[in-house]
Amino acid sequence: MSVRAPSTEKGRQTRARIVGAAAELVAAQGALATSLDDVGLRAQVSRSQLYHYFDNKADLLCAVVDATCDGVLSAQNELFEHLDTWAGIRRWMDALVAAQVARAGVGGCPIGSLAGQLAERDPHARTALANGLGRWEEHLRTGLECLKARGALRPTADPAALATATIALLQGGLLLTQLRRDPQQLQIALSAALRLLRAEAT
Repeated sequence: MSVRAPSTEKGRQTRARIVGAAAELVAAQGALATSLDDVGLRAQVSRSQLYHYFDNKADLLCAVVDATCDGVLSAQNELFEHLDTWAGIRRWMDALVAAQVARAGVGGCPIGSLAGQLAERDPHARTALANGLGRWEEHLRTGLECLKARGALRPTADPAALATATIALLQGGLLLTQLRRDPQQLQIALSAALRLLRAEAT
């Protein structure tokens, strides 16, 4: 896929507007139903401008994936800073549940939603999505490694495996919350994740 970073501020703003418009359309009607013409109309740009920044629709969708992952993770930046304490981990989990309560379980995980649409259709998008989830997982793994270094986790504890299991429970909880419109589903999943982590505590 092409990576053409605009050299001017105007170019960067135009590219960001295109990606933002595409992300809005994909969230509202799905990736398959979103055309380049739809994106151009929403972003108020011509076809030639679209092709100036992106090779094709698949290229644009990869940019949407990257922007979506960045958005999901940046919203948690302050919480990520405290994943090296049990209180910080609990606060992070509570915040995730609170976000679902605020939206009544609608929407699910933006990364998970894109994965369902693109993972089996576009290997580049699948890789970008895997990287996004990997970055999410890495924040928790780093926190758990700090806990282990301080002796708060057993010497035999595997922070990487624990982080993977937690993200898997998180994603499953978000999916059930979306389908059942019940944030309690995420609460149940994250409570199980916390018990799993605490079982490795010293």
